[in-house]
Amino acid sequence: MDQKVYDLINDQINKELYSAYLYLSFADYYEEEGLDGYANYYEIQAQEERDHALIFRNYLHENGEKVKLLAIAQPDKVFTNFMEPLEAALEHEKYVTALIHDIYAAAEAAGDYRTKKFLGWFIDEQLEEEDNADDMITKMKLFGGDARSLYELDREYAARAYTVPSPLATA
Repeated sequence: MDQKVYDLINDQINKELYSAYLYLSFADYYEEEGLDGYANYYEIQAQEERDHALIFRNYLHENGEKVKLLAIAQPDKVFTNFMEPLEAALEHEKYVTALIHDIYAAAEAAGDYRTKKFLGWFIDEQLEEEDNADDMITKMKLFGGDARSLYELDREYAARAYTVPSPLATA
């Protein structure tokens, strides 16, 4: 495997684990504010990010590469209203999308067709992640100012259930 591609993928494991920490901090904020449904949503989001890290880890192992685990940074966001974590989530998902694109570009430059194919799932996943984050912002803008509507949104997010991402389900 090309060294740059390897370095970016190995670093992505760390970035995905940081994402899990970040989303756990969002879940904590909402839990402490009494919005258990939003907390549930971000707890599941944290599980998904951890799973993404495992998918990258498995990919390195499947390609005979060693994984070098790096220190995970502490989330540093402090929130003062219900909208801030939602906006931070969209910003973060756009950042992760850019990271995936960087890996893809490096794989393309190296002629690494296997990694490009592998990253296709993540490219689709990031489209979904950004869309979900944007949708949550839209709903909060439309309905978050009304207590009854916010309650209904919270109930909607409480119904979210964890599903194993397909690359792990088939591993």
